Amino acid sequence: MATFLKRGDLQWQAKIRRKGFPSQTKTFNTRADAEFWARQLENEMDRGVFLSRKEAENTTLTEALDRYENEVSALKKGYPQERKRIRQWKNHPLAKRFLATLRSADFAQYRDDRLKSVSPTTVRLELAIISHLFEVARKEWGMEGKINPVKSIRLPKPSEARDRRVNKQELESLLQKTDSPYREIFQFAIETGMRRGEIAAMRWEHVNLKKRTLSIPETKTGKSRIVPLSNMATEILSTANRRIDGAVWGVGADSISHAFSDACKKAAIGDLRFHDLRHEATSRFFEQGLNVMEVSAITGHQTLQMLRRYTHLKAEDLVKRLDGKS
Repeated sequence: MATFLKRGDLQWQAKIRRKGFPSQTKTFNTRADAEFWARQLENEMDRGVFLSRKEAENTTLTEALDRYENEVSALKKGYPQERKRIRQWKNHPLAKRFLATLRSADFAQYRDDRLKSVSPTTVRLELAIISHLFEVARKEWGMEGKINPVKSIRLPKPSEARDRRVNKQELESLLQKTDSPYREIFQFAIETGMRRGEIAAMRWEHVNLKKRTLSIPETKTGKSRIVPLSNMATEILSTANRRIDGAVWGVGADSISHAFSDACKKAAIGDLRFHDLRHEATSRFFEQGLNVMEVSAITGHQTLQMLRRYTHLKAEDLVKRLDGKS
């Protein structure tokens, strides 16, 4: 049976004590609100569907994000990127709210507001963090009573895949505006199709110049692979300086992106990102006549869907092949 205690002039405290259930206490501005809350919980207890909301009612989104970052995000390979998204959330007014008060409408409004300034893919990734946070909270943090509000809203449609190619003039201009070791890194990316993080993590112990191969112990997908090195890629590594610490380049992934952005500005090249070099490399592999399985072995793409768009970039080349001219 619920009891209600007036606390001061403006607050009412509701308490529920029932055998077989943890005690429940919550304070409201009016007695009517307190009675409504108590009726809901007692009804759930009667029907055997009660789940405690106590943890969710005492934990803010900021506190939950801190715990999620330490226990979940920090263990991911993409932690640096996810940390930035968590920081974005912690700067939002919703972060001050208790988990129990957050509703689907709150995140739908966040989605609509955020889409005015960033891409649909960015919004999807940001909402994915909150959705997973609620699942972890429900399954592992004792917040069984809190339903995942993100699951009830429409997610933005993914952004269309980029098909930006780098032409010869752009590449030459880009390299002219870049100093070592970034100039060699950009060339190496074009030759291998490797991801930014994979290039930054390269170590000499994984390079075999005699066999012309590079081992990647752990990739973005958690799997290892061996990348064959072209003549140009082999030459780049053969002439590179050897570092005492064993790293091939000695620069971080973010530094590579910043250097690439600076070089594009100096060369007056618009709408080009470092990841487009991977796109360019993959496209060239297909144009050289490699099949899907061969390209996948080099680049590490996991599905045919990921590679399908690269096979249609130059339809005029397919026409020549159909006519027996190549």
